[in-house]
Amino acid sequence: MNWNKGVRQVHRWLAIAFTVAVIANIVAMVREEQAVWIGLLALFPLVFLMLTGLYMFVLPYAGKWRSERSARGLE
Repeated sequence: MNWNKGVRQVHRWLAIAFTVAVIANIVAMVREEQAVWIGLLALFPLVFLMLTGLYMFVLPYAGKWRSERSARGLE
């Protein structure tokens, strides 16, 4: 499996986990339960979503930087 493809797949599953955690948080708020861990439950996938999202955001720029460096080296 390609590294970039794996990161994208992890990002997708983290998005699903984050959505489920937010729904659980909303259900807890409607029931008026005071459980801090339910609120924090959404933060864990969110942190990893941010990291994988930043990685995927930088990928096109890193490809351009690499191609420019290799083009300069060939000249």
